[in-house]
Amino acid sequence: MIAKTILRLVACIVLVLPAFAQKLLIPMDLMQTDHLKAYGVAYYALEHGLNIEWLLNYRSGSFLMDYAPEIEHQCRLRGVDCEQISNAGAIYSEIENSNMEVVLLEKAPKVAIYAPEQVTEEPWDDAVNLALEYAEIPFDRLYDEEVLLGKLSKYDWLHLHHEDFTGQYGKFYGMYRFAQWYIDRQRNSEERARRLGFTKVSQQKLAVAKAIKSYMGQGGFMFSMCSGTDSYDIALAAEGTDICGVPFDGDGIDPNCQSKIDYGKSLAFENYTLITNPMVYEFSDIDVSPQTGSMPVQETDYFTLFDFSAKYDPVPTMLTQCHTAVVKGFMGQTTAFHKRFLKRSTMVLAQKEGTDEVKYIHGNFGKGTWTFMGGHDPEDYRHLVGDPPTNLTLHKNSPGYRLILNNVLFPAARKKKLKT
Repeated sequence: MIAKTILRLVACIVLVLPAFAQKLLIPMDLMQTDHLKAYGVAYYALEHGLNIEWLLNYRSGSFLMDYAPEIEHQCRLRGVDCEQISNAGAIYSEIENSNMEVVLLEKAPKVAIYAPEQVTEEPWDDAVNLALEYAEIPFDRLYDEEVLLGKLSKYDWLHLHHEDFTGQYGKFYGMYRFAQWYIDRQRNSEERARRLGFTKVSQQKLAVAKAIKSYMGQGGFMFSMCSGTDSYDIALAAEGTDICGVPFDGDGIDPNCQSKIDYGKSLAFENYTLITNPMVYEFSDIDVSPQTGSMPVQETDYFTLFDFSAKYDPVPTMLTQCHTAVVKGFMGQTTAFHKRFLKRSTMVLAQKEGTDEVKYIHGNFGKGTWTFMGGHDPEDYRHLVGDPPTNLTLHKNSPGYRLILNNVLFPAARKKKLKT
């Protein structure tokens, strides 16, 4: 009888212990000393087999996990603020009774960046590359060859940055056609296309775009910035017609190309008008730019993150976790998107208030998702060709870079019911 009583007592203690077990909280509000490195610590914990609870809207999207000395050590080593929590019950109770939610992160996503292996092929930096390196999140670079060989299936998350999927070399012809980097880039692109069995760069880039679309359809997560957004969507819609002028592929455009655009093949945009003049640094009127009648002013250029229901819309809530709802704008070849050209299925995550200028959008395709963000570098308002890379040690708490890193952790997430 005594033995049975002791066993029951031990069982009760075991059941109660989790509620009082030591936890480690990585706050993501204004108290955090290095928001960007905090994502790297979270990724490190996932790599080492720890589950993480992403506390959506709790202290600006904080991370909670079972206490582990190694993770606390990593926080101290990387300059990330963390707190030991002896009883997380109060946190869970607050979350349950507020516009907050717990999402379980279970597995470190395998990350890839779509970019040439030789960085010298690109006379600009890549904000996601910078973010991942600073946060110490491992990633692979892969380009057209690897994509067409089907190697995307090895990755959970893919990033496209300042890329032109239409085969027009970024529409840099008007300003940079005599620059050596432009000449080299065009030559390299044409050689690559021939090596892969295509007669035109536009045909080869379309094949890559379709392979990426298939990757999403099978469950892949794609995130894109700058011209990797609209040029990707336009390339898909322009299949079956020629939108490239003589300087890009040696022959003229299809005079009926606009009427042949099939918006049903693309992800995000519709009813836009192509800009086919090779001297104009723009693909279409999707982008907010001088060519489409609008030009941002740095002092007043801010965009606002939408406030979603964490319990009913956990995906957009994850993608917009930040310690501020108002984020300073930043330009790029594609700076922002005119809302009037969005498909009805496109979800707006952030917009410039009082305008139709949309900065951050998201959608589903097949079993996967895509997310587009306008602009080139969140901490360099006008990043010009040849400018040095941004030093993120000066921008440890960058809201714009946080949005990028939200996307990196997004594939690791699984919904979890609260336990109080």
